[in-house]
Amino acid sequence: MSATPNGGPVLEIVDLHKSYGGTEVLKGVHLTVNEGEVMCVLGPSGSGKSTMLRCINHLETPTRGYSRVRGELVGYRIKHDKLHELRRRDIARQRTRIGMVFQSFNLFPHLTVMENVMEGPLRVLHRDRSWTREKALAALTEVGLEAKRDAYPGQLSGGQMQRVAIARALAMEPELILFDEPTSALDPELVGEVLEVMRRLAREGMTMVVVTHEIAFAKNVADAVVFMDDGVVVEQGPPAEVLANPQEPRTRAFLNSVL
Repeated sequence: MSATPNGGPVLEIVDLHKSYGGTEVLKGVHLTVNEGEVMCVLGPSGSGKSTMLRCINHLETPTRGYSRVRGELVGYRIKHDKLHELRRRDIARQRTRIGMVFQSFNLFPHLTVMENVMEGPLRVLHRDRSWTREKALAALTEVGLEAKRDAYPGQLSGGQMQRVAIARALAMEPELILFDEPTSALDPELVGEVLEVMRRLAREGMTMVVVTHEIAFAKNVADAVVFMDDGVVVEQGPPAEVLANPQEPRTRAFLNSVL
């Protein structure tokens, strides 16, 4: 389990809806993630899990609803009791507080590992280069890849590339990190090294929302498990309840299909 959550909400998701044309992908999601908490989100493909993550940091604009980080609206300001979308640069500033680790790594192939990790603090946070190098090296040490700092992504395994992506997120000193199925693109023998880094971050108290199919990880690491299907939260609670004794038929059917 992660460190005991010891603060108020880091992330609040309020009545989140998202439609693409006539297709409603999210149908009113409400979730709260407290400081130091690890929330694992499970569900079948197409249930809206990844769309929810992308709406949290405004990579996708919600059709209705919003998210807040530390009480601050993400992507919007309120004027005359209505939500008005922020300018792109203001949204980009807010995203610096929200780390995101994608399925497909998204590393810059022409930059070394160290340069990939330094890119955000240098170009987005405008940090001093020497400070950034120190922070990047600490992040690479955290994920066990300090010895690979001069390598290029093409010289790394998939597991190593995903660990670099985690280091890149850590170097930005985020309030929370969103993981979008971080092991789904990896060969089975490489999954464990990425999950071990995530377990370590959980023990250190990092606030995390993890979309995953790794049931054992959710059982052993999560403080809360959420099961989504068809754009709604079907069931949520401690892993011992949701995974061991699910109350909803859709949850039971999903777990029976993957276990």
